[in-house]
Amino acid sequence: MSRQKLSEISHIGFLILDNFSMIAFANALEPLRMANYLSKKALYSWSVISVDGSSAAASNGLSLSPVYQLENAPSCDILFVCGGTQVRAAVTDKVLSVLRAQAALGTPLGALCTGTFALAKAGLLNGYRCAIHWENLAAIREEFPAILFSTQLFVIDRHILTCSGGTAPLDLMLNLIRLKGGKSLAADVSEQFIVERIRDQKDQQTMPLLARIGSSHEALHDAAIFMETNIEDPFTLDHLAEQVGMSLRQLERLFKRYMGTTPAQHYLNLRLRRAREFLVQTNMSVMDVTIACGFQSSSHFCKSYRGLFGYPPSREHHQDRLLGEV
Repeated sequence: MSRQKLSEISHIGFLILDNFSMIAFANALEPLRMANYLSKKALYSWSVISVDGSSAAASNGLSLSPVYQLENAPSCDILFVCGGTQVRAAVTDKVLSVLRAQAALGTPLGALCTGTFALAKAGLLNGYRCAIHWENLAAIREEFPAILFSTQLFVIDRHILTCSGGTAPLDLMLNLIRLKGGKSLAADVSEQFIVERIRDQKDQQTMPLLARIGSSHEALHDAAIFMETNIEDPFTLDHLAEQVGMSLRQLERLFKRYMGTTPAQHYLNLRLRRAREFLVQTNMSVMDVTIACGFQSSSHFCKSYRGLFGYPPSREHHQDRLLGEV
């Protein structure tokens, strides 16, 4: 979906599943309400929808009302599926039928938290990049190999917007608000919710390493931990392999299979993401960050940074982008 189309989103539908995540839902809805309040304009409206029109209980036991039956709901510019716990039981044949019908009508679709599973199960994500809560990543990757699951907070791929859950929907909506109402309005909304920084598509979920690789690959886990704890003075890959008791070739095979990358690229990305944290959250200079993250020259650091994030590190100090490329 182009930036123009994203900026034209006005009416948002939230299809709530049984045991949906209240925190993910609230973090998606409340920024829209606040944008209307602060702008003194009806920038957004929304409808809470269930398949049969009855209230669905969230995982915390609370229910929402009023709730539209999908067939009687006002037309929306995008329909977000709101998932939560026990999502497999919540994704019934009726839910799948409804989602496929909406896709056939050309309705842009989104997902919050485990709502991504519903879109995947309906066969609507094959060939797409998407986000889901980190707890579900390992299992869902095995189940749906044709889908490109990301560890990002949220992903916008063509007409599908997926979000990992928790507080990440707040960031997604702030990015949409910025496109529609301007960066000043997005900043004002974030300040109302005491949000220190608006995160974007480049930001990753904070997730335990074992959630990515499982508990049966101790050497791979140890290698990744060595990398994370040796940023300023990085190990050579040969020394790293020696530390975990395997050959470099074996280590490369494990990284490729379970991390989807090489040890060298994973190590470089770790250092670059640590560098981004320093640039965004501190007043450290680019040169200071270069040294702190183990780069031998600022030119190598800047080239690598641009390669991963698409812009130079100096841009983080006067950040004027939120969504990045969509």
